[in-house]
Amino acid sequence: MSYQQTIDISTRGRGTTEITTEVSKIVRASRIETGLANVFVLHTSCSVILTENADPSVRRDLETLALRWAPDGDPAYQHNNEGDDDMAAHGRNILAGSSISVPVSKGEPLLGTWQGIYLWEHRTHAQRRSIVVTVLG
Repeated sequence: MSYQQTIDISTRGRGTTEITTEVSKIVRASRIETGLANVFVLHTSCSVILTENADPSVRRDLETLALRWAPDGDPAYQHNNEGDDDMAAHGRNILAGSSISVPVSKGEPLLGTWQGIYLWEHRTHAQRRSIVVTVLG
């Protein structure tokens, strides 16, 4: 059995937006009791991540790390069609990933106590993002 739905999210630019509630609603709507939920973003300059949801400083520190891994405006970048953050955003997507898979148990995403699902926007300006949630069981 499978179920699929798309979430559209407006970001405010670089940073994280929690989508745990939206993903949980889709998992419940699927009526699948045991299985796997895949959360996949349809873009190459943002990521979907599973990270701590209790202390926001964790997500701020992740942004600090990303600035080190893929700095904006590096003169070595050849791809900068959409600005100094363009290639850095693509690099961060490769490092952080485009999808996660979460077990489904008793009709709910099986997350740890401090885990949340986030859209991580890598561009500096507001964007509209589409995320596909596929539940299999």
